[in-house]
Amino acid sequence: MTAHDPSLADSDTGLIDTRFTVPGMRCAGCIAKIERGLGELDGVEAARVNFSAKRVAVRHDRSLDAAALVHEFERLGFEAELAVENPLAQDDRELRKLLRALAVSGFGMMNIMLLSVSVWSGAGGVTREMFHWLSALIAVPVVAYAGQPFFASAWMALRYRRTNMDVPISIGVLLATGMSLYETLTGGEHAYFDGAVMLLFFLLAGRALDAMMRNKTRSGIGALLGRIGKHASVIQADGSTARVDAGELEQGMLVLVAAGEALAADGVVEMGTSSIDNAMLTGESTPEPVCAGSEVHAGAVNLMAPLTIRLTAVAQDTAVAEIARLMDEAGQSRSRYVRIADRASRLYAPAVHTLAVLAFIGWMIAGVGWHQSLVIAIAVLIITCPCAMGLAVPAAQVVASGALLKRGLLVKDGSALERLAEIDVALFDKTGTLTLGEPRPDLGPLDEEEKAVALALAQTSRHPLSLGITAALKDSAIAPASVDAISEEPGQGISGMFCGQPVALGRADAAGASLASSLAIGDRSKTILFTDPLRDDAADVVADLDAMGIESRIISGDRVEAVDAVAIQLAIAGEGGVSPGEKLARLEQLKAEGKLPLMVGDGLNDGPALAAAHASIAPGSASDASQQAADAVFVGARLMPVALAITVARQTMRIVRQNFGFAVIYNVLAVPLALAGMVTPMIASIAMSLSSLVVVGNSLRLARAAS
Repeated sequence: MTAHDPSLADSDTGLIDTRFTVPGMRCAGCIAKIERGLGELDGVEAARVNFSAKRVAVRHDRSLDAAALVHEFERLGFEAELAVENPLAQDDRELRKLLRALAVSGFGMMNIMLLSVSVWSGAGGVTREMFHWLSALIAVPVVAYAGQPFFASAWMALRYRRTNMDVPISIGVLLATGMSLYETLTGGEHAYFDGAVMLLFFLLAGRALDAMMRNKTRSGIGALLGRIGKHASVIQADGSTARVDAGELEQGMLVLVAAGEALAADGVVEMGTSSIDNAMLTGESTPEPVCAGSEVHAGAVNLMAPLTIRLTAVAQDTAVAEIARLMDEAGQSRSRYVRIADRASRLYAPAVHTLAVLAFIGWMIAGVGWHQSLVIAIAVLIITCPCAMGLAVPAAQVVASGALLKRGLLVKDGSALERLAEIDVALFDKTGTLTLGEPRPDLGPLDEEEKAVALALAQTSRHPLSLGITAALKDSAIAPASVDAISEEPGQGISGMFCGQPVALGRADAAGASLASSLAIGDRSKTILFTDPLRDDAADVVADLDAMGIESRIISGDRVEAVDAVAIQLAIAGEGGVSPGEKLARLEQLKAEGKLPLMVGDGLNDGPALAAAHASIAPGSASDASQQAADAVFVGARLMPVALAITVARQTMRIVRQNFGFAVIYNVLAVPLALAGMVTPMIASIAMSLSSLVVVGNSLRLARAAS
């Protein structure tokens, strides 16, 4: 499978996931139409729309190929193409196209408005006709060019006997332009070129802002991706090196990474000792020591000395690429609010067309003539555009997800924000969640010589306890002793010779301690005890959750004594020795009591609980299974993203409700005015466009929520 292969096979079910880019999706009604239409196709198990990324993931069997699915998209009224699955590739073609159309419509609007000033001021006769003709010469090509995004979408829908919200927009623009041309040709008093072009300008402004917001979701990741090495020095069979592009790298290659160079792929250090800056993945600025056997990731910067690395993952398989995919899926979801927008938008097109026809017929019966009746019908078509309703949910979700990303939390599913906002109890695993999962030794009992020997032995191993000893002794500026014949036996420890006597660092059984090592030098030995420290901000997070009315508890499979000690430190309830099945039972019990629990855990045994909880979060150090089961993943050593996620989620739901409320109020006020003939097409275009801009602007307030 290449970096550009959009199909992912599931070996267990034989089904394939194929992803498509569908730029013509404009509202919640489009989401419902695509998911419902594709879901009814034989061979399709499910279709899921990512509205923010304008993508659709289709899960289907092998009897359906991509061409058949593209044809089905066309039957539904949408153009689709296979998505580029390389997360390192950013496609902003839609935004560039919208910005060009916006610039053209803005230029046309300003010039036509200048010409219209004289007409509004009372110019008549030949002067008025001249200004109308000048306006027509500007407006017709502007409408033809700037209206393409709407006309193409409407034509695609009508071609397959369907409708979308671009159909009434296109009808309104074309009717307003056509009527204005008729007025110009017949020497009429009024023309609406300014209204038609202004409508396009504000609609394009709203869509350009929407596209910008969707790009904001990936802006944080884009900054990180920019740090990935673009080239690498591959070591050839004859020992020479060849500089190649990152896209040409393959798994298994041996590369030489110079000091100061960024890694272009994931790998394992085969030769060399150095320190790396891994802040782009961990969020920590402290350099991380690496030696033979250390895992390193794309984007890390080699700080000190050259390293020889064997590549284990390239292009779309790297850890950074996986983060990009997670964020690519952080778009619109099937939340309760999205379903509300679905139902509203499903009724939109027939309701609007019916209202416009009734307005025309009603005013004809009232005797105002076909001209004024048609003007009112056009105003109804324009003013009832449901852009605000369609943007209410995705705009808020996209901005909130982007804000949280910048603070180190990757939201995998937009509906997770809705569920996080409802949380009333938080369950924490202990090891690796409340604690760092990095055992730290108590080296006080060792003298200087023993510390030097311990460092010489520990630095040759990747065992977690050896890593803890190595880190602690290097921080103390201890130099390793000269130990010869070092060897490691898995499960037993490390041994060698020091000054003619055997030395060893291995397992130890210490009463009351879950983690301990034994250092032996000749015939004497000492025990090294370890502790797993709390995250620095764990107590602050518990306090913040308590202030939000959320009860915190520890539920862990670790020893009861260890869990009780942490629970006492944090002044919360704790339960140790809990099996995965018992964790599930505790969650079900809480749900039966009417609680909405959040599960925060990192281990493989936490996977079922993470999946069963009302919402779930896992640290970036968690197992793959736990990260897949969780709704969100946070990186770095701080626990604060957990509390921040709930705070931002609650603010997001308030913004969503405000957006819906404004959209409803707008329609309640605007539609009767249009039906009553009190709104011209130009005023209707301004009102409709401003309603979308208000929703977008209100959602953008969330960008400051995580600051």
